[in-house]
Amino acid sequence: MAALYRALTPFAIFFMLSTAPTIAQDFQAMPVDQLRAEVSNAHPSGFYVLASRLYDAGDRDEAVFWFYAGQLRYRTHLTCNPDLPPDGDPALFSALSEMIGSEINYYAFGDLDSLLDTIDAVIEWDQSTPNGFAPDADCSAARSDVLTGLNQLQIYIAENADDIRSQRMSSGYGEQ
Repeated sequence: MAALYRALTPFAIFFMLSTAPTIAQDFQAMPVDQLRAEVSNAHPSGFYVLASRLYDAGDRDEAVFWFYAGQLRYRTHLTCNPDLPPDGDPALFSALSEMIGSEINYYAFGDLDSLLDTIDAVIEWDQSTPNGFAPDADCSAARSDVLTGLNQLQIYIAENADDIRSQRMSSGYGEQ
């Protein structure tokens, strides 16, 4: 199943990004180093493309970081703009989260301590890195709401770590 996601992801991402009118950059064609350098000022879908490309290249821990940074920035964008057409950014967010997030989360939840550290790093990065796509002054309330949700996820993981590990083991996932 994981190989199928990796095989489909480049095509699916290209299709989704090529049909989304709000995205100006061609993230698939951009070198990874350039994408990493520019992503904080770009459409939040760029984070997902970066995470997917890093994951496919074997840089899985860094992929988890950029995926969660993308979750934070994309959720902020959607929360700040509740009247976006549902077939635009909200649909793209859902599709990217499912296509890319399912495999990255499968990996990330294999090491909960590392995941919690990564979420801390994402929050620290977000607080120290201006959001060039959705400036903080315009979206500070939305950003605060999304950060609250991310903090609640951390609390849930920390409080339920044993249950999460047990569920992974009983379903055959095991540890990474």
